[in-house]
Amino acid sequence: MNTIDDLCDRLKGYLPADEIQQVRRAYFYAEQAHDGQKRSSGEPYVSHPLAVATILANLHMDHQALIAALLHDVIEDTGVSKTAVATQFGEIVAELVDGVSKLTQITFESKAEAQAENFRKMVLAMAEDIRVIIVKLADRLHNMRTLGVLRPDKKRRISRETLDIYAPIANRLGINTLRLELEELSFQGIYPMRYKQLKLAVIKARGNRKDLVKKIQARLQERLDAEGLSGHVVGREKNLFSLYNKMKEQKKAFKAVMDVHAFRILTDSIDDCYRILGVVHNTFKPVPGRFKDYIAIPKANGYQSLHTSLIGLSGTPIEVQIRTREMESMANNGVAAHWLYKAGQTDHPIAEGSHARARQWVKGLLEMQQRAGNSLEFIENVKVDLFPDEIYIFTPRGEIMELPKDSTPVDFAYAVHTDIGHACVACRVDRKLVPLSAKLHSGQTVEIITASGARPNLAWLSFITTARARSAIHHYLKQQQRTESATLGRRLLEKALSQFDVELEKISEERLAPLLKEMDVSSLQALLEAIGLGERMAYAVVRRLLNDVEIKTEAIDNQEASMVIHGTEGLVVSFARCCHPIPGDSILGHISFGSGIVVHRDNCRKLIGIRENPEKCVTLRWADAVAGEFSVNLRLEIKLQRDTIARIATLIAEMDAGLDGVNVDERDMHISTLTLSVLVKDRIHLARLMKKLRLISEISRVVRLR
Repeated sequence: MNTIDDLCDRLKGYLPADEIQQVRRAYFYAEQAHDGQKRSSGEPYVSHPLAVATILANLHMDHQALIAALLHDVIEDTGVSKTAVATQFGEIVAELVDGVSKLTQITFESKAEAQAENFRKMVLAMAEDIRVIIVKLADRLHNMRTLGVLRPDKKRRISRETLDIYAPIANRLGINTLRLELEELSFQGIYPMRYKQLKLAVIKARGNRKDLVKKIQARLQERLDAEGLSGHVVGREKNLFSLYNKMKEQKKAFKAVMDVHAFRILTDSIDDCYRILGVVHNTFKPVPGRFKDYIAIPKANGYQSLHTSLIGLSGTPIEVQIRTREMESMANNGVAAHWLYKAGQTDHPIAEGSHARARQWVKGLLEMQQRAGNSLEFIENVKVDLFPDEIYIFTPRGEIMELPKDSTPVDFAYAVHTDIGHACVACRVDRKLVPLSAKLHSGQTVEIITASGARPNLAWLSFITTARARSAIHHYLKQQQRTESATLGRRLLEKALSQFDVELEKISEERLAPLLKEMDVSSLQALLEAIGLGERMAYAVVRRLLNDVEIKTEAIDNQEASMVIHGTEGLVVSFARCCHPIPGDSILGHISFGSGIVVHRDNCRKLIGIRENPEKCVTLRWADAVAGEFSVNLRLEIKLQRDTIARIATLIAEMDAGLDGVNVDERDMHISTLTLSVLVKDRIHLARLMKKLRLISEISRVVRLR
């Protein structure tokens, strides 16, 4: 076990003596605070914060992060307060410690909700200081190293959480050393047998390949030396988890994956990287389409390198990475390198660029957090955002935008600006119009076409990829639902009040105040939203307001008081799927909790028993001009021939109707039953369509399903 002296000896390499002394003082403070506490393994508890600080020392983190690592559990697990930490070690350290501490004082309904809320709290702290997450990653890494004493089910749960959240965060911040170990330990925790078998297979394969690897390495090094290039060739060990993933995703046998030999060439300058690439391509034959330039276009986490694939000696596949030594340091330490160069008091463009990218990512997380309805929704959005295989898209001005693989024009629009996303109606990719659901590919130029008054479509959620677009659309639709439900709620309340010749606008605030208090709502607006969503019944609110007056059930048949349906009411008025009402049908509304008004045909079986309850029903009538298309189900009895369905589909299109679905059931050898879901404007449009369908000789019967 490491001691505080070991840690301080390590810090002498990059921290001044006064800062090392502060770290030592923090250790003794933590030791006193955790006195008598033991870990599950039986070791003194202070061994854990010391190990976390040692991990951060290996990343050359600054003294404040090291102090926070030593104290990261004192607020959560001991009687020490945040104020006490601030008094002893300063406000910055106290904020870091508080950011890593869990929310222990709040009771949650489930463990998942508690974890999600703790993560949400940590993101807010990360926005102030990104070192919070670096301390948390080191904390998680040491916990993963010491999983051995826990129950198998607990091991699997913690490993899964690490693989889903913490390893991808380490990757997003470019801290490769932490990511690789977190992935390896998570793999071992989730699939111990697979890990063991794969490890044995790798050890065996490594022994068989030693001679060939040495030959290829020597050949590359000789060529670099002959050209006078200062490159150092090293063999690259393959990560067990990445091997396992390749086998699973590419459906390849172990031998096929393991047969690819990996090398890394480190040099001094970017110019040398490209010169070495030329030498490598002259030494071994490159594989077409397998070259990637991450120096010109770095990854989202700041990673820079040249990647190429070659065919080596005896047809052996080779993968080579070429980068500078500074890029190697950035690949391993990522955003942590910012503090390494800061400690040396030198600005470094690569480290500063990585830190700026990390801040931008955290800013995006913060936006998602503000839009999310709850912590579980937020963490699901974050998970989506953490697994990007990047593509690079050009704007019409030639700027490069980075998006996750399989992104669509809608994702691109929201990446440019939320308002562009909300208003997009079409797009051009390489000057050609494409659907908004099309998948984008690297190198394409994308132009978004917007229209004033356009708004997000609920259907977009079925094909978008980025968490930013998803959270922005959810947020917009929630706001839209609130606005529409308040408008509908006002109409319902005014309709109920009109029976007593009372106008809502003339009711005084003094009269409304007791009602709002009794209904447990903050304002009239909130009450109208609740009525519109069916969470409160307009008639019940009127009864309370007018001191429990009786509502006459005959009111339900009063056509003059009927609410008018225009077809543009939005999310709070929906059309029942059981009876498919269309303009021209007699209709009745059912007020459904959380959904607003569901419109039914007035002879729908679902309304039996509801009709007599004025609190659950609302009389409706269609407006003179109704917008939109409405779904109707038709049943056709038909002698099915090869081109019959094609002719029916053509006829439906000619009649300016839409075909939404087809289902065929064979009744006997000669007659089949065809169920069509068609989109029509109203009853007259439907009647004309049915009349035309009856003229097709193979159709013996056409009926509308009720």
